[in-house]
Amino acid sequence: MIKILFNVVGTLALFLAILGIFLPLLPTTPFLLLASACYLRGSERAHRWLMNNQVLGPYLRNIQSGRGIPLRSKIVALTLMWTSLAFSAWYVPVPWLRLLLLIPGIGVTIYLLRMKTLTPQELKDTPG
Repeated sequence: MIKILFNVVGTLALFLAILGIFLPLLPTTPFLLLASACYLRGSERAHRWLMNNQVLGPYLRNIQSGRGIPLRSKIVALTLMWTSLAFSAWYVPVPWLRLLLLIPGIGVTIYLLRMKTLTPQELKDTPG
């Protein structure tokens, strides 16, 4: 029964991570890491699929091994996030809500800037 719960939570986290790729205010990495952890405990097959996924696998393996995130990914993520936050702030009529939008923006920016940056050579040497 507990394995089923881990698989359900893992699938929900994976769904949210994929949504986070397209919705800048929804964080991708924490949900992707949660999905990996849940699948590790719930289904060896699902975990293996996630880790070997052509798109998400290398990103997830680099983060889990402490290697970092490529500079290009950091730039794209920060640019898309701050652009969407600026548009949101422009259209939100409530001034205090505009300030509230800064909280996730600053938090994600600090998180990404503190995470190790994967050099082009390290990226080239990434297996998979």
